[in-house]
Order: sequence, then C-alpha cells, then structure tokens
Amino acid sequence: MIDIQPLAILREIDRMGSLSRAADRLNLTQSAVSHAIRRFEDRHQVKLWEREGHKLRLTPAGQYLLALALRVLPQLEHGANVIADYARGRRGAIRVGMECHPCQEWLMRVVDPFLAQWPDVDLDVTTAFQFGGLAALQNHEIDILVTPDPVEQSGIAYTPVFDYELVLAVSDRHPLAQRPHIAPEDLAGEVLITYPVPRERLDIYTGFLVPAHVLPGRHRTVETTDLMLKLVASGRAVSATPDWLLRTAKGVTGVRLGQGIAKSIHLGHRSGPAASYMEEFIELAKSVRL
Repeated sequence: MIDIQPLAILREIDRMGSLSRAADRLNLTQSAVSHAIRRFEDRHQVKLWEREGHKLRLTPAGQYLLALALRVLPQLEHGANVIADYARGRRGAIRVGMECHPCQEWLMRVVDPFLAQWPDVDLDVTTAFQFGGLAALQNHEIDILVTPDPVEQSGIAYTPVFDYELVLAVSDRHPLAQRPHIAPEDLAGEVLITYPVPRERLDIYTGFLVPAHVLPGRHRTVETTDLMLKLVASGRAVSATPDWLLRTAKGVTGVRLGQGIAKSIHLGHRSGPAASYMEEFIELAKSVRL
C-alpha cells in the first residue's frame, strides 16, 4: 500500500519548486520531509529523487509517483470535502468546469435560480484544468463540464442544452458584412481573433479553413469576449463567434461561414446515478436559453 504522505510531498515540491518551500507548505521541517521520502524508498526499494547541486531531479519512479499524486490526491481531497459537507448537514457541492469561453452569461442564468432553489449546495466554477476538462471530469476534479466539443469516453455522458451557429463577426463597415456567407479564401488577408485555445480545437480552423488549405493573414488571441467584440467593431479584426453573442453587440454583424457551422453546448457528467441537486442543475440548464 502506498502512503499518502510521499504523494503529498512530491506534489508540493512540484508546485513550490523547492524542498524547503514544500516543507513550509506542509508544515514540516526539511528533515521530516527527507526522512519520509527515505522511509518510502527503503520500504519499496526504489529511489524517488537524486540531488544535482541544490536541485532535486526525480527518477523515473519519482516521476511516476508524481503523476499518480496529481491524479489521486484531488479525488481524495474532494472525498474529504464531501464527507465534511455531510458532517455539517450540507447536502453537497457541484464543481462546474468551463470549456466554453463565451458561456459565462448563460451559466449565470442557470446559477442564480439554482442557488435560490438549493441554498445548502455549494457551487464552484473553474476554467483552469491541468490535464484538460475531460480529464478533470474523469478524475473527479469537477462534476459537470460545459463544452461545445463533447468527446465520447466510457463512463461519461453528455446532455445537450442549446444549439447555436458559429458565424464570422465583422464590423458593420467591413465589406464582408454585406455578404450572405463567406468562403475560406475571404479570410486569407484578415486578422482573425480567437480565444486562447489550441487551433486543433477551434472550429474556424478544423471545420472551415484547414479543409480548404487556407490560413488567415494573421491570428491573435484575447482573453475576454468584450475586448474581442470591441476590436471587431473597430474594424481591426474579425472573429468566429457564437451567433447569440452578437444579438446585443453594437457595430458588429454576423456572416455565415460557408453553408453554416452548427454547434451545441453540452453538459458532460459522469454516468450513473446522480444526486438530486445534480439532476436539477442539468434540467435547469436545459430550460435556459440565450
């Protein structure tokens, strides 16, 4: 049986970057940390790290144990939180992961009535995943994944909540604004703005530009929807955007991409029986439209 303490030590060293800072974070002395690792090494007859001057270099066994710690410890910590919730008489918690950058407004329309109906259920929202949203869901780091790109995996179910169309957002003054639809070649000289997402996960590339062997004149990324739409409205760039974002946007027009790129927002969740508040959250999400 592998003890939890060596896993926690390796994770904190990875997080903090040094043995001394990891020891401080764990409220241990450096000597106690080193002793715990030596005890593990002696018991299992394996070396976890080697010293290179003042630095530590993980051995292959240490690297494996670190990867195990990053997978297992979040589940154990979540389990402890759930037990503590029950001990305090609370009914549970939902952790929502977001892979849809512009979906915050929609999510807030779900969250407000949910919190009113379930005052004893905690809710947390995150967009940061160490290994991606699907892995976070599989590893019990989150309970629901909001995504426009469901990936079929054993043990994971997806519930579609609303449909939309991906369109090209352009300034009202842009020549393309008068077109009923555009072709990939029309973007060859344009500055394309997207969220900071890998290109292989951007539909404007995978479903429109790449099949036609076309790239935009320039590609840049921004973090926020408001800035993206302001840059588009100013005529400095164009952007592939869900059509619902443009309904209230000023100075911006949506133009169809080819014959249209239809998309759906899905809620990913682990298969099997779920708590009643989880089921209610999903049902409520299905009823909210933008």
